[in-house]
Amino acid sequence: MTNTMTKRQLLERNWRFVRERIDRACDRAKRARDEVKLVAVTKSVGVAEMQALLDLGAGDLGENRVQDAARKFPVLRPAAPFCRHLIGHLQRNKVRLALDHFDFFHSLDSLRLAMAMESEAARAGRMLPVLLQVNVSGEVTKQGWPPGEMVAALPEIRGMSHLRMEGLMTMAPLADDPELVRPMFRQLRELREANASSFPGLRHLSMGMTQDFEVAIEEGATLVRIGTALFEGLGEGMA
Repeated sequence: MTNTMTKRQLLERNWRFVRERIDRACDRAKRARDEVKLVAVTKSVGVAEMQALLDLGAGDLGENRVQDAARKFPVLRPAAPFCRHLIGHLQRNKVRLALDHFDFFHSLDSLRLAMAMESEAARAGRMLPVLLQVNVSGEVTKQGWPPGEMVAALPEIRGMSHLRMEGLMTMAPLADDPELVRPMFRQLRELREANASSFPGLRHLSMGMTQDFEVAIEEGATLVRIGTALFEGLGEGMA
C-alpha cells in the first residue's frame, strides 16, 4: 500500500508540474490557457496509471496501438466522460476495431486510409473527427503526407461525408535542443493558416511531446501529446 500511495503521489506531482509548464508556455505566447489540451500518452503504462490520471481530472488519453486500446480502455472507470485519442499509425485492416475504441484520430496519413475510414464510419453511422498527419521534417522513417500532397488531398477528404477534418498533426524529430524543431512546428502552423480560408475546420494543431511541447505551444499547438514527463519515476508502474 505504501509503495502504491507513493507512486500515486508521484504521478499527481508529475501531472501538476506538466500542467504548470503548459500554462507557463501559454502565458509566454500570450495565449489563453484553455486553448491547449493535454493528451496523456498511456502507451507505456497499464490500466492503474490510466485510472489514476482520470481520477486526477485527465480528460484525454492517447494510445498508439488499436490492440492495446481494446484491452485497456474498456476496463477503466471514469468519473466523467473522457476522449480516447488514437495517436499512432492506423492500418486499414484495423479501422473497424479502431472505431469501437477511439473517439478522435490524429494520424490520417493517406487517401487509402481515408477511404477505409469513410466506409467503416458510414457502416457504423459515425462522424469521425480526424487530423491529417503531415511529414514536415521529410524524414523517411516518419509517417504522413508531404505538405504539398496533403494540400492536394484536402478537397477529396472534405467530400467524405463521415470524416470531419479538424486540423493537422506532425511528429518532430528527436532533438536535444527543442529550438531545433521549432521551425517544423512553425511550418505546420503556417500550413494550416495558408489553407484556413478554404478549409476553416482545420482548427487543431497536434504537435509537441515531452521533449519539445513548450516550443510547440509557443508555435500554436492546441493538442500536446505527453507521456514520459507524466510517468517519470514510476518505475515498473502502479499496483
